[in-house]
Amino acid sequence: MKVYQSVLLLFSCQLLPTLALDCTVMSGNLKQIDAGSGLVSGVNIYNEVFILEDNVFSKINMSLKHFSVGPAGQLGVDAANNIFKLQSGRFIQFPGLLKQVDAGGDQIIAGVNMNDDIFCLNMDANDKWPSSSIPWTQIGGKLKYYSCGPYSCWGVNSYDQIYINRDVSNNACSGSGFVNIPGLLSMIEVATDGSVFGVNYQGNLYQRTGVSRANPSGTDWISMVVCPSSHKHVSFDLGVLWVVCVDGSIRKCTL
Repeated sequence: MKVYQSVLLLFSCQLLPTLALDCTVMSGNLKQIDAGSGLVSGVNIYNEVFILEDNVFSKINMSLKHFSVGPAGQLGVDAANNIFKLQSGRFIQFPGLLKQVDAGGDQIIAGVNMNDDIFCLNMDANDKWPSSSIPWTQIGGKLKYYSCGPYSCWGVNSYDQIYINRDVSNNACSGSGFVNIPGLLSMIEVATDGSVFGVNYQGNLYQRTGVSRANPSGTDWISMVVCPSSHKHVSFDLGVLWVVCVDGSIRKCTL
């Protein structure tokens, strides 16, 4: 099933041009990167957290395995799946347990736990915390990675199948339910403008074309080449594509 769908994804991409981007190699080494609301952050293989300042990745005093920045704030999860949110200049533990968290939605928080259960938190509860309780909403289904944008969220499951959850808003983070999108990806990211990028298990990088508020599912996948070998992680914000290559090197590309 996975091999068959992967062939379909690769075949469909061959019908479209492959974009070879002109990129700048950034100093540093990361395993995961995230960009949103004008901020860029990342985590390396030692779970050290870095924030881009003056075009340089500077380490901060926090140990996290995944970090996300966006309209919902700056959030991360540690090796024990504890959630932390940057509040008034310091990281405060946030109620719940997630293995991956996303801050890219319209002031909503989303993520998945160690069992691939999917959760989200509406804007009001996020904005009022810590003065209010945290009413996490569980969304039906199983995903290993989940990312949200202004009007939809995308995710991939343990079989690398791709799903979109449409009609997501800041007061209805659960959306209208998941719909399968053809192809296979091991990770996927939705930018704060709705753009969708992902990497498959072979290290190939893709962008979803035709994505808009009127057509959140988009139309097709187009392949992109940034890294000299293969790609590991990707994020996009304010016209800049940030890519982590399989060797951990970082590329900054203008689209």
